[in-house]
Amino acid sequence: MIRVVIAEDQKMLRGALTSLLKLEDDIEVVGETEDGQAAWEVIKKCQPDICLLDIEIPFITGLELAQKIKKAGGSTKVIIVTTFARPGYLQKAIDLQIEGYLLKDEPIDFLLEAIRKVMKGERVISTDLAAALFLKEENPLTDRETEVLRLAKDGLTTKAIVKTLFLTDGTVRNYLSSAIQKLGVETRQQAIDKAVEKGWI
Repeated sequence: MIRVVIAEDQKMLRGALTSLLKLEDDIEVVGETEDGQAAWEVIKKCQPDICLLDIEIPFITGLELAQKIKKAGGSTKVIIVTTFARPGYLQKAIDLQIEGYLLKDEPIDFLLEAIRKVMKGERVISTDLAAALFLKEENPLTDRETEVLRLAKDGLTTKAIVKTLFLTDGTVRNYLSSAIQKLGVETRQQAIDKAVEKGWI
């Protein structure tokens, strides 16, 4: 029996997934939650074979949760189920060695097949997502610009970044300005958002 935990914040979709999986003789849903924090508690308690995780769940995202699962060791495998064909997300999933990455508009049979394949040790990625990865843009940011943006994303002020990187105030501002210009946006926050979306920070 393949023991599955589902983390999905859309109640109707979560209920539909649970109902469909319960129809299968070889699959058992041992937990379902609407947010990442609750999912983490269920995963630690139940030690499922497979976790079906939506990327954009509250408190702890699907990718952050996947990172926790991988760091904890154990045999639990992860399948990300998402509406977003973003190469940055997929690259992060690949870096974490996640076993499955599927789009939500795939047929249910594809999901069932993916669960069984992943259980056998295979990796499954939706075709459209794999194509998006090959088409991903190159990161135009330098290592320093990336580092400064990453610190800004973590909530550090310009003064705090200056102290962390042992740079001058003007140098940090230049890096931020350069990153904003390269990413074709107008503000620091827009630069952070775009870099996160692309998987560059």
